[in-house]
Amino acid sequence: MFAKLTSARSLLAAAGLALSCLFGAAAPTAASAAIPYLQLNASEPKYAAIVIDANSGEVLYDKRADSPRYPASVTKVMTLYLTFEALSEGRLKLTDRVVMSPRAAAQAPTKIGLAPGDSLSVDEAIKAMTVKSANDVAVAMAERLAGSESRFAALMTLRGQELGMRNSRFVNASGLPDSRQISSARDLAILSRATMRDFPQYYSYFSVKGFYFRGNYIKGHNRLLDSMDGFDGLKTGYTTASGFNLAGSAVRDGRRLIAVVLGGPSTAWRDNNMEDLLLTGFDVMKRRSRGERTTIAANIYEDEPSGPVERPSVEQGDGDQAGLRIVLTENPRTPAPVKVSPTLRGAQEAAKSAQKATKKPKGEWGVQVGAFKSKSLANDQLKLVRGRFAKAVADAEAAVEGAGGTFRAQFQGLTSEAARDACSALKAKRMPCMVLSPR
Repeated sequence: MFAKLTSARSLLAAAGLALSCLFGAAAPTAASAAIPYLQLNASEPKYAAIVIDANSGEVLYDKRADSPRYPASVTKVMTLYLTFEALSEGRLKLTDRVVMSPRAAAQAPTKIGLAPGDSLSVDEAIKAMTVKSANDVAVAMAERLAGSESRFAALMTLRGQELGMRNSRFVNASGLPDSRQISSARDLAILSRATMRDFPQYYSYFSVKGFYFRGNYIKGHNRLLDSMDGFDGLKTGYTTASGFNLAGSAVRDGRRLIAVVLGGPSTAWRDNNMEDLLLTGFDVMKRRSRGERTTIAANIYEDEPSGPVERPSVEQGDGDQAGLRIVLTENPRTPAPVKVSPTLRGAQEAAKSAQKATKKPKGEWGVQVGAFKSKSLANDQLKLVRGRFAKAVADAEAAVEGAGGTFRAQFQGLTSEAARDACSALKAKRMPCMVLSPR
């Protein structure tokens, strides 16, 4: 049904057990060994892209959206997702200190450049990742949250699976080159949408254009924040192997779109392509609202990039880390699926069986009317909405979905029309609402 995390108490307990097994002393090595080297076809274009409606999740455009690609520093969106999760659960505070280990300090540029033993606040660390794309800070944050980067990367992969990122696996927190670290345009769009949906209170970090750190002003890489009206995030990335990547989002006329562009040959080409996709997407949405049937693909000139990738200075993107294996081949193999702990997989299958045994709802759509730090607050919101908007949600089933310390108040089992009508009624009264589409 919806893109959601299961809330069953037994499943969460099983997942916790699985993670504890995964994070055992020998677990990172075993987990890494289970992830094959990706072999990209040298003759296949690097370029891939997708545009989705942030509200409904509808895919408006895709080009090789499921093809495996190197995410580069767009990886840090997942690092930040887990950071925001820790903040929302109270395991981390913005004033806490993140200490730079010798391993973190040794990361390749771009970086903040703190010495081992020095530290920065969590607030500064988040800005260092979103604005500077600091690899040393990403590793330090991973060590702060999970004890080691390898353990944190295992958690990144598991959380990605829970979010629906079917073609992604992570082995580092920064996005520095490693051919085992792969994703896709679709998966990165799913991650971007989940980040703004689950942690709206922290999303504004992605729109920070620059910040002062110890007397020096650090300017960001995301030029569209200055040049495109309504553009407010998320993250750039670059390595020679990946090309120029960007996960971005913009708002126009009350509509939000998310786009991912991977494998651009230059920052200018990538940024222009991102802007073209988003502007065309907004135009298509407006024309559809007037009853016109059209698509982004029918209205955009698909200029396939060609030629070598322009290598920037390290201040414009991520540097390449020497000594890491990047495989290009004329005979690519399909990567094997990421292995999931038997304990966790058994819990997932049990949860699915339990869901099948319950009464099927009337529709496959739903609406989310808020996200809260406690289940009781989520239930209070459901009661409030049920009381004030009884007609709009009369045929829906109230549910609270728990994920990462956040409890989402939802009405499930609606048709697509009923879900959209319900959100229209709530938003007209300045109430929060988001349509949940079927998977």
